[in-house]
Amino acid sequence: MKTNFNHPYHLVDYSPWPLTGAIGVLTLVTGMIKWFHNFNMNILILGYFIVILTMYQWWRDVSREGTFQGKHTILVTKGLRWGMILFIASEVLFFLSFFWAFFHSSLSPNIDIGGIWPPSSITPFNPFQIPLLNTIILISSGVTVTWAHHALMENNYNQTNQSLFITVCLGIYFTILQAYEYLEAPFTIADSIYGSTFFMATGFHGLHVMIGTIFLMICFIRHFNNHFSNNHHFGFEAAAWYWHFVDVVWLFLYISIYWWGN
Repeated sequence: MKTNFNHPYHLVDYSPWPLTGAIGVLTLVTGMIKWFHNFNMNILILGYFIVILTMYQWWRDVSREGTFQGKHTILVTKGLRWGMILFIASEVLFFLSFFWAFFHSSLSPNIDIGGIWPPSSITPFNPFQIPLLNTIILISSGVTVTWAHHALMENNYNQTNQSLFITVCLGIYFTILQAYEYLEAPFTIADSIYGSTFFMATGFHGLHVMIGTIFLMICFIRHFNNHFSNNHHFGFEAAAWYWHFVDVVWLFLYISIYWWGN
């Protein structure tokens, strides 16, 4: 039987990873329920292990398809771009819900929290200490990831490696400082609506920073192994878009929650 592939579309090969991913997520949720009720984390750890193993092998296959097998044609790459754009748009709406909750509570404080914002029982963070340092770190990382992108488009291998490495280090530094801030926090997530909105918004942003740092770390490893060229590097471009989104969200968080909300 003769098979011709005279079209630019990517027909996905049979893969076990959607099935193992579903099993992993089921195990993860089951383990979480067991942890909540019986304080036993064995099934939860197993679920994490299955999900992480599936993610690694599934994304390994995608990078092979795009790098070595030539399946990411111009049309396929265009679809990937639109997928990433829509994903970031959904993330914008995700964070919008936290900002909505914050401004709903802060612009008209309830009598239960003393009719003032921040609530009378809350000692907020000084916005000109760790939060300002973290703002400088993230803005700097936005500069270095843009430097990496331009160096990659100019086929400058060494500068791309250097700037990507600096960006990853800045992302890790940001996460360490935020963890320290949480440890030193004079209030908790249970302390009124202020604690809830603060930790939900900054906590989910911190999670996105960790995901973006891993994303860029994988790009660094792939570039080190010559997976990208100056005209075929959407994997890196998607990571850069995501990182810029994380930067912008932090600026809104800093201005509204740390500075104005203080």
